[in-house]
Amino acid sequence: MIVCAAVVGPSYNPLHLQTFALDDDPLKYHYIVHCALDVIDERLSPPSPRSRGAGGNDPCLGYLYSTEDFKVYGYVSNTHVKFLLVLDDPETKDVRELFHRFHSAYIDAVSNPFQLPGHSITSRSFEARLRALASS
Repeated sequence: MIVCAAVVGPSYNPLHLQTFALDDDPLKYHYIVHCALDVIDERLSPPSPRSRGAGGNDPCLGYLYSTEDFKVYGYVSNTHVKFLLVLDDPETKDVRELFHRFHSAYIDAVSNPFQLPGHSITSRSFEARLRALASS
């Protein structure tokens, strides 16, 4: 089950963080997301000429790291917006499908003419779509 979903802008500015676990401290998820950004940086850094291989351009970075209770997965769009999901289920569903739905909800939210680029996403419909994603 998804316990946290986060969107981080291209300049590493937090655009949205939503938790779905009632008993947890949201600050804990901020820390987990911040740590995951270090792993994303590592994966996205340009490879040295010696380490080049079949890297591909897959936006789904997949599994990033785990904590004692959670696994963190990442996805990066073409515009360098980072999507992170924190899951507590060891038997993870199709993460790619979850990220495609997450990205689609984000696109709809930022396509709103009243949403300022680079600012926090406060759309109720975006939050509702993330809640539906977390409960699926």
